[in-house]
Amino acid sequence: MTDTTSFIPAEPARSLARPRALARPLLGVRGIAVLSIGAVWLAAALAWPLSGQVVPWDSKNHFYPMFRFLGQGFADGFFPSWNPFHFAGHPTVADPQSLLFTPTMALFAYVAPQASMFAFDAVVYAHLLIGGLAIGFLGLRRGWAAPAVLLAAAMFMMGGSAAARLQHTGMIFSYAFLPLALLALEECLDRRSYAMAVGFGVAAGLMALGRDQIAYFGCLILIGAAASRAFEKGRPLAWLKQHWLRLAIMALTGAAVIAVPVILTLQFLKGSNRPEIGYGLAVMGSLPPQSFATLLFPNVFGTLDNSVDYWGPGPMTVPDGSWTDRSVNYVFAGTLPALLLVWHGLAGRRVFGRGIRFFVIVAAAAVIYALGRFTPVFEPVFDLMPGVDLYRRPADATFIINFAFAMLAGFLLDRFCRDGLPRLRVPGTLSPLLMVLAISGVAAALVISLELGLKAGRTGYALREIAIGFAVAGVGVAVMLRATNARTRLLAAAAIAAITSGELVLRHAASAIDAEPASYYSAYGAMSASEKAGLAALKKAIAERKEEGARPRVEILGLAHGWQNVAMIERLEDTIGYNALRISDYEQLTGAGENATDLHLRLFPGTFRGWRSRLANLLGLEFLVLDRPIEKLPNDYPRPDEVTEIYGGPGIYVYRLGNAAPRAYVANKLVAVEEASVVESGEIPDFDRSYEALVDERSLKDVRGSYGLDAGAEPTPGEAMVRIVSYKRNCVIIEADTTKPGVLVLHDLYYPGWEATLDDQPVPILKANLLFRGVELPRGRHIIAFRFNPLSLSHLARAARDAFSSEGEASEP
Repeated sequence: MTDTTSFIPAEPARSLARPRALARPLLGVRGIAVLSIGAVWLAAALAWPLSGQVVPWDSKNHFYPMFRFLGQGFADGFFPSWNPFHFAGHPTVADPQSLLFTPTMALFAYVAPQASMFAFDAVVYAHLLIGGLAIGFLGLRRGWAAPAVLLAAAMFMMGGSAAARLQHTGMIFSYAFLPLALLALEECLDRRSYAMAVGFGVAAGLMALGRDQIAYFGCLILIGAAASRAFEKGRPLAWLKQHWLRLAIMALTGAAVIAVPVILTLQFLKGSNRPEIGYGLAVMGSLPPQSFATLLFPNVFGTLDNSVDYWGPGPMTVPDGSWTDRSVNYVFAGTLPALLLVWHGLAGRRVFGRGIRFFVIVAAAAVIYALGRFTPVFEPVFDLMPGVDLYRRPADATFIINFAFAMLAGFLLDRFCRDGLPRLRVPGTLSPLLMVLAISGVAAALVISLELGLKAGRTGYALREIAIGFAVAGVGVAVMLRATNARTRLLAAAAIAAITSGELVLRHAASAIDAEPASYYSAYGAMSASEKAGLAALKKAIAERKEEGARPRVEILGLAHGWQNVAMIERLEDTIGYNALRISDYEQLTGAGENATDLHLRLFPGTFRGWRSRLANLLGLEFLVLDRPIEKLPNDYPRPDEVTEIYGGPGIYVYRLGNAAPRAYVANKLVAVEEASVVESGEIPDFDRSYEALVDERSLKDVRGSYGLDAGAEPTPGEAMVRIVSYKRNCVIIEADTTKPGVLVLHDLYYPGWEATLDDQPVPILKANLLFRGVELPRGRHIIAFRFNPLSLSHLARAARDAFSSEGEASEP
């Protein structure tokens, strides 16, 4: 049997003509495919609410409170571009994981701002249905039989990382929009449609809005798909001449969708804790090769069983360590698709069939990339390929492996429907090599499974899972062997698609790898009596301080069950939280770590030696919420004096630290500081916080007065009255009356995009007291307004300059 080479589009079922447009396939085939895909998706989606479980971990600790924060902002009439309840202030508009620029989720937040965790999960999961239907139509374009279409769609929606990484909500969105963009690309080029060119730009833009590694891979795949078309007939220049206008429309539409979010994110990255990822850090997220044993035997390491400790590849079993876990190292997408790949694809040489080689190349490239440090290829790719050093986990390519595997399996099942079983004895040297590769792959999976099972004392468990895998594969072999004509092959293919869909639903829907009881996330509604009482005591104490004119902040530390970002929902101005991206200056000076649950991530640098330190005072930190009595904190933690317990457990302990510095005041004397020197020395210069302030040396160019900065007379304190007239998410209005010129200091974080006016006239913002905002005032009575306006044309121009400059610091507001 001889296969000829071709890329997208693939060979139709009954002819070698180009694939028909979407309007041409028989309605019956399309209807059956769409209904079956929808039914399988619904069966999986219902598993979470019917079992009282939700998608766990990042989905609930990060994305769900972010969603609720967006909803509150819309309900209050604000565009939620700045988040005052997260790390003492956070640029939501620039955070790629904020969901603000995910149109489907922003619209959902607008319509249902208080949606439950179940509703949130359902809407997120609906994106996989969009991707699954797009996969289905990609198969229909290629003339695939309905069972092949269903198989590919089910694998895409529920296989590999689509199930194991379901908690990574942003990646799910990028992954879901990839096949939709590819479908639009093929339709545009085949129909020569300018409308579809716009559609492609929108779909590709929605994918790229994730600004994550899956979006990055997706962009490369789409570029590769277009390039494969250009070289398909060996006349790329003629092809380009024919399609250049459509390609330009695609590029311009996509750029219009993503330009603003990408520019703001790149600006944020420059001043974040992760401006780029070092090679040594990135490769710790490489996919261990042993993980591919789960392609054949999903639970052979206890991945899907909460009653046992996972013993597969990970930090304790991989030489030199690994920062991957059971969810990252999971690639199972069905036993029978794996059988098709090994038997029909490799041993039968059908992976070289017409119309599928593009996806074979995608799969091979994704596997090599995912393996990271375990191949010699990743290091030069990391060093030379733009964009790779922005991401910390090569194993994220498992999403692309699953996407390509779904297309391969659909193709192989359709070939079986048309041509029957592959011939294993084909003349030439390639066929024996592929057969050896197929046999070696299965043997390696067996050896790895038994070796790790033996080391963990779980040999019997591993043997049981291996036996289950071979039993399911045996059923598939028997079904295919009994199919001797076109009708029985179609029925056999339908059985294979149905068995795989059922297997994926049973193994992955609301399983140990992607579900936890909703009651576990008690912070979002089902609080214990103690949690309710502790939160009520905290809110009451904060309200009393606000009545006195203060704006206290709180630190919530050590509490699990969704508490680390609950401040976004309860409108508490928290000084820490859970987010992978944070403002670098703030993290270095305060020691705030990535999450607020692990006490080992809460550091106390010299500039923040405790909750009663000078910087804590400037932050306005007056309340501390812990999961334990303060005396039971780790020995290396600071023990603040004179704290008052206002609520004590169990499970939640609320302390008052004492009154802190006012949120705003007027300083008549300035002390110039270099922030880098302060961070390095761990010492904040002494200054009298009643009338003095620190000013960053980079802001000196905007200071008109002397304020003791020169060798002139030492300024004396003046009298000032400062009152916060209005405090909203994106706007703070202050009334100040001062007898002497000075600088109004607002102890809210300094960040590009904030603008200030003095009596309705724009004025520059100074960086004061290391982290905060300041505005120069003449004597007299004034109204000062701080507004966060990151979408202004002037700021976007500065942000674009910052994003593409070689400097490490973002420009000043």
